[in-house]
Amino acid sequence: MSLAVRRLTGPEAAAALDDVARLRIAVFRDWPYLYDGSLDYERRYLAVYADSPDAVLIGAFDGARLVGAATGTPMEDHADEFASAFAGTGIDLATAFYCAESVLLPDYRGQGVGHRFFDLREAAAREMGRTLSCFCAVIRPDDHPLRPAAARSLEPFWRARGYAPLPGVVAQFAWTDLGEAAQTRKPLQFWSRPL
Repeated sequence: MSLAVRRLTGPEAAAALDDVARLRIAVFRDWPYLYDGSLDYERRYLAVYADSPDAVLIGAFDGARLVGAATGTPMEDHADEFASAFAGTGIDLATAFYCAESVLLPDYRGQGVGHRFFDLREAAAREMGRTLSCFCAVIRPDDHPLRPAAARSLEPFWRARGYAPLPGVVAQFAWTDLGEAAQTRKPLQFWSRPL
């Protein structure tokens, strides 16, 4: 199966945001995010990608169908959420690029799309003069009752790309887990690599 992976800009990027929202809801329902999302929440969350002139949206297409997406922005676009996590690190957020989500439908995994997502976002970050690429991933306990027996960590993939955890740099985000009635806060570990 051949997928086209490319950066979306302007009206094409804006037009894809609802499809990105649906992908986020579908993919993040699975372990480890267990996200019980809504289109209304997603539209508010994704507004930064319409509002920020430096936001990056990468699409993976099977024909005309968007089957995967990756996003990123200058870290300052998320300073309100991340400032406390980075406090005391000495990292200047103006040097960092935030690789937000990478979501890909299961049938399309294992074809190198994850690498393309990172390659294109890191290239965009370098074009902006950024010297650090970052992302964060939810931390779930090993004994979580909804952890699948065959759960596979993405840490080997991230490490192979040169990323490592930033010690003590943990953000807190709230969302509603599947089967729960209200949002709860979850820790997310930041990873980074120099560009």
